[in-house]
Amino acid sequence: MSDPSTASIVSTPGAHPTDSAAPATAGQPQSNEKPRGLLGDAWRDLRRKPLFWISATLIVIFLLMAAFPSLFAPGDAVNGSLSRSLDKPSANGWFGYDVQGRDVYARVIYGARASIVVAVLSVMGTLLIGGTMGIISGYRGGWVDALLSRIADVFFGLPFVLGAIVILTTFNGSGAGNSKAQIMGLVIASLIVLSWPVVMRLMRSSVLATKEADYIVAARALGAGTGRIILKHLLPNCLAPLLVYGTIMVGSFIGAEATLSFLGVGLKSPVVSWGIMISDGQQFVRVAPGLVFFPAAFLVTAVLSFVMLGESVREALDPKLR
Repeated sequence: MSDPSTASIVSTPGAHPTDSAAPATAGQPQSNEKPRGLLGDAWRDLRRKPLFWISATLIVIFLLMAAFPSLFAPGDAVNGSLSRSLDKPSANGWFGYDVQGRDVYARVIYGARASIVVAVLSVMGTLLIGGTMGIISGYRGGWVDALLSRIADVFFGLPFVLGAIVILTTFNGSGAGNSKAQIMGLVIASLIVLSWPVVMRLMRSSVLATKEADYIVAARALGAGTGRIILKHLLPNCLAPLLVYGTIMVGSFIGAEATLSFLGVGLKSPVVSWGIMISDGQQFVRVAPGLVFFPAAFLVTAVLSFVMLGESVREALDPKLR
């Protein structure tokens, strides 16, 4: 009688594998791990990068400083005593006191709130407006794409600093009498107006590269509507470049806000920000260099933290850089 074949062993109900087949699977451990997607692979790579953990830790500290500044500096950041004008760093004032006798350490801590809030809200508005315009332009095509692209070109041609100065001096000039919220809103609006074309172009190029994919064509053939295709298929597959750019842009906007405040057209007193502190301290840099050094050090650290995080995320999401 001939030996049963492998096919008969597999197909016959109740059949048991022979001992010779056991070693073939004995050394192969069975894994119940579910397949990971793009974000799962990215998170696995990020966890192995020391640069990611360093930048993420610093960002968490800055966010806590912005949300709960009293935990880091119980002192008064607005009021001071002239008797302590330009006092050196001491146990009572770690970073010393400015010309009006205000605690520089407390002002540096409280200055994180205005800078980070302006940067984060500006990035959210820029991503929302630019991303929406990019999706519409890339998916619709035709005259809609041409019209939106030409509008973006007009704003893209405006010099960033010059355009921000024109906008802010028009609506936030001397004697305007705007409140804190109005001043911050004007700075946020100017950053959004001058930055959304870059996001629009980035999203448009991602949509153009994705909208002819097989799964998009299949969804369209099955009768899926435009809204479902955009929200369920296009948007999740086009968010990676925006996520990277948005993270880097937070750091850039922190620097942009400080630049505008330093020039006297951005945030103004009584708002406390790093740019205002650097602008006020530049006149006394030879007498008290800490008035410029400490807010500048926090500013540079915050910008570098977001830029490093963006670079880490970009390397994790790009398969070519792994």
